[in-house]
Amino acid sequence: MALIDLLNISKHYEAQKILTDVNFHVDEGERIVIIGKNGSGKSTLMKIVDGSLETDDGKRMTRQNLEIKMLDQKPEFKDGQSVREAIESGLVEINNAKKRYDEISHLLAEDFDNKKLLDEHQMLSNYIDHHSAWNLDDKIERIIQHFQLKEYESKDVNLLSGGEQRRVALASLLLQKPDILLLDEPTNHLDVYMVEFLEDLLLKERYTLVFISHDRYFIDRVATKSIEVENCSLKEYSGGYSDYLTQKEEYLRTLQKQHDNLLRLLKSENEWYSRGVRARLKRNEGRKERLMQLREDAKTNPAQIRKMSLELQREAKHFNRDKSVNKQKMLFEVKDLGVTLGDKELLRDFNTRILQKDVIAIVGPNGSGKSTLLKTLLGRIKPTSGTIKKGEFTIGYFDQHREMLDDEKNLIDTFCPFGGDRVDVRGKNMHVYGYLKNFLFPREFLDKKIGILSGGEKNRIALALLFTKNVDILILDEPTNDLDIPTINILEEQLTNFQGAVIIVSHDRYFVDKIAKKLFIFKNNHTIEESYQNYSEYLEIEKELHQLDEMEAEVAKDEKPKVREKQKVLKLTYKEKIALEKLPLEIDELEAKIDEMNNCLADPECYGKIGLDKLAKELEETEALYEQKVEELLTIQEKEEEINSQLQ
Repeated sequence: MALIDLLNISKHYEAQKILTDVNFHVDEGERIVIIGKNGSGKSTLMKIVDGSLETDDGKRMTRQNLEIKMLDQKPEFKDGQSVREAIESGLVEINNAKKRYDEISHLLAEDFDNKKLLDEHQMLSNYIDHHSAWNLDDKIERIIQHFQLKEYESKDVNLLSGGEQRRVALASLLLQKPDILLLDEPTNHLDVYMVEFLEDLLLKERYTLVFISHDRYFIDRVATKSIEVENCSLKEYSGGYSDYLTQKEEYLRTLQKQHDNLLRLLKSENEWYSRGVRARLKRNEGRKERLMQLREDAKTNPAQIRKMSLELQREAKHFNRDKSVNKQKMLFEVKDLGVTLGDKELLRDFNTRILQKDVIAIVGPNGSGKSTLLKTLLGRIKPTSGTIKKGEFTIGYFDQHREMLDDEKNLIDTFCPFGGDRVDVRGKNMHVYGYLKNFLFPREFLDKKIGILSGGEKNRIALALLFTKNVDILILDEPTNDLDIPTINILEEQLTNFQGAVIIVSHDRYFVDKIAKKLFIFKNNHTIEESYQNYSEYLEIEKELHQLDEMEAEVAKDEKPKVREKQKVLKLTYKEKIALEKLPLEIDELEAKIDEMNNCLADPECYGKIGLDKLAKELEETEALYEQKVEELLTIQEKEEEINSQLQ
């Protein structure tokens, strides 16, 4: 039986139908992604699975004592609770189980046949196994470190930002490991390194998972099944995002007339995926094979590690510049730029030129200074050192707070502030509804006020408004947050067709791979590295370089004792030299004696004179002495060979 079954479920809000007569089930070990446009019913389905939302029709059936937990979009914590206390607050039951397990283990040492205790011991062992809680303290520490919560662990959790609180709530849920874990946009507010850690943890510990995400690489790596919510119904696809694309395109071939626009987007997406990602994956597979071979070579030849490291560094720095680059208009010329906010240095000695056709992604860990760099380029933050020389150009800016929008205005007033119902889009005059339809807004939204829209809908409006502006450069800060995948596809298409420069800050690896032609990568030493690689490939190389550094450190650690040993072993001692001369003769004598005793044991007349037991015991002692002498000789000979090899 499935862990949970939803049978013929229907749900509507007043006159709006959300789900109609749908079926959904979750088996143990499945990792199911729910995809679809914002407002299609993804969160509704998730809440029905959770049991926090009643259905209008249908049945919800679950396995007995099923534990389901969901990540809240806005988690709440007790007053005065520290970050560490908040993380550990959900682990009381697990800790009690571990404590009881230890108590029973001690009792069974005295009463090992007690069936009642044995049964309880086994039950607790299964429970701790299921929650992967044997090394719980280590796991807590690892998650706190990887989610960058260590510096806040004693701080009041309610004083953290919304994104930091979400990381605390996610950390607690991952440690609890319920029977079914429900995650709504788990990668929001995580940088790429946190996302990679989350992916590895979910796969390694075999969570049963239902999640919503716009991170297409995350979906591809984690999901075993995709469920699309569309037109109040559910359609199932096997595998992750790339499999969904292939299967969806096949399905839409039969519905081409109704879905021309969506089919075009999907085909474009699928072509890019096949051309870009899979080609890189083949290259990465070859690199991984070399890395695996290196793990073996490293045991005997540490120089191979350094050779591979240099190859990877050269590969990371390789790029092809556009030959027309010098003919392009210069937008920004940055010299020796440094930025410090308060007592925190974010950037030092940054030099670059940004040209009219550049498409740049600014990437790096959370808190490294990516948004600060954008605001410094915009002139909103003054640099601590260095200069920024600007050309003559106009800027379109999209920020995470959607400052360009007025909550009191409706959509018509927002796009047509001087009256009428038409809008200019890069030289093309369009009806505002015809334009907004491209951003998936129905006609009835035109009279709605901005203030009543959801976060995702506001983002869509802000982006649609941005693309009506006649600007030379677009600067976008985390534009894919709160967007669904269809809208991100539209954003990517708009950016691809934009004729000016683009600078984006984003943690979305797929989006950056698809759009960016150049990377500004924030490093740990407050510098920025420029790269013309795809972001996912850069991250793969960075990960491999880190692994090589660890391997080199391990090999170096192993080599040090050997060096010290070699320094001590410069020559044989006088006693060893004498033994090297005498031992072969002694061994020969012992061999002859053993042969003689074995012959005697085969002759009743011989062993009758000495006594069988006495002869057998003497043979055993002689053989032991023989083994000892042989071992002593081999040790000295090995030492002699090592000394000779040093002298060569």
